[in-house]
Amino acid sequence: MKLSELTGKHNYFEDFEVGLVIRHARGKTVEGLENVLITNLVMNTAQSHFNEHAMKNSPYGGRLSYGGVNFSLAMGLAMQDCGENALAELGMDNIRLTNPVVHGDTLYAYSEVLSAEASDREDAGVVTFRHYGVNQDDKLVFQGDRRMLIKRRSHWGDR
Repeated sequence: MKLSELTGKHNYFEDFEVGLVIRHARGKTVEGLENVLITNLVMNTAQSHFNEHAMKNSPYGGRLSYGGVNFSLAMGLAMQDCGENALAELGMDNIRLTNPVVHGDTLYAYSEVLSAEASDREDAGVVTFRHYGVNQDDKLVFQGDRRMLIKRRSHWGDR
């Protein structure tokens, strides 16, 4: 097996044209486990994330998922298509959490290519994506920009 067979064939730098929109295939249901664990690990003391009693009569009807969990899941759902051939994460910017997420919501992701530029390395280029996370009702819950250094097929792909 060739090393390049371990990753996708259509997610090298050359494949990302400005304006391309990708609908990612998988969805992920937000479980209480990941939300409460991460909330506690980052020492977020907001009761809305882990106190069911306090939240049962709230307008949300239950505990809210921590925003860090929400955008991590949305960006993770995008990785197979966008970042599988990444050499480095260069930055994240313009993070927006636009609607609440509760335990049991299912998130889906879309990505748009904002820019694709040469880098100082001949074997890779820089791609900026805008990732979108939506829930099962197609409400936008997350939007954020991400810059990655992506392998060039000419140097890393099959020849």
